[in-house]
Amino acid sequence: MNKYLVELIGTFFLVLTIGCTVISGLEHMAPLAIGTALMVMIYAGGHISGGHYNPGVTLACFLRGKCSAADLIPYWVSQVLGAVLAAFVVKYLYGAPETAAAAITGDGVGKSLLAEFLFSFAIAWMVLNVATAKGTEGNSFYGLAIGFTVLMGAYAVGGISGGAFNSAVAVGAGLMDLIHMPSIWIHVAANLVGGVIAARAFKSLAGDQG
Repeated sequence: MNKYLVELIGTFFLVLTIGCTVISGLEHMAPLAIGTALMVMIYAGGHISGGHYNPGVTLACFLRGKCSAADLIPYWVSQVLGAVLAAFVVKYLYGAPETAAAAITGDGVGKSLLAEFLFSFAIAWMVLNVATAKGTEGNSFYGLAIGFTVLMGAYAVGGISGGAFNSAVAVGAGLMDLIHMPSIWIHVAANLVGGVIAARAFKSLAGDQG
């Protein structure tokens, strides 16, 4: 139960940071704040739950053999619940954004799918290599590396897709009107597929270091 609570807490503070920085008008600082929030939550809870805070990462770890089948769904539930709770807290603190997110339509769907997939893959790939590989075992930089991967993605393609790279974040952002609710499937599909491909790439390429 402890690891599920850690996943809930970590995801809660990640989504809380996203909502507060964006709705308060600090969009230009949001990527830095979000990457920092993820980094500190990973350092805080990584030794207990692995510090996933992302359903795509949990799926990648499951396929890589570092998350049990019994933990897969409880991790997802904890992550989504943490995101939902954070969304309600943000709405209480700041209310809704002045302008709700528009639907993703036309060629924006393909662009958003690609953007979300690429950085969902990058995040899961980073986690597998810095937090689960034998060659990097016991390192002290894993939280920083993962947090900066999210920061990199948010700056690179946040203007295209919204920069969720995380199914739980997408749910929370949808509840805060930062992502158009009917468009959430784009973020969820890309996040989970990114996790699957990252796990396969890791198992194929890591070799003896896996």
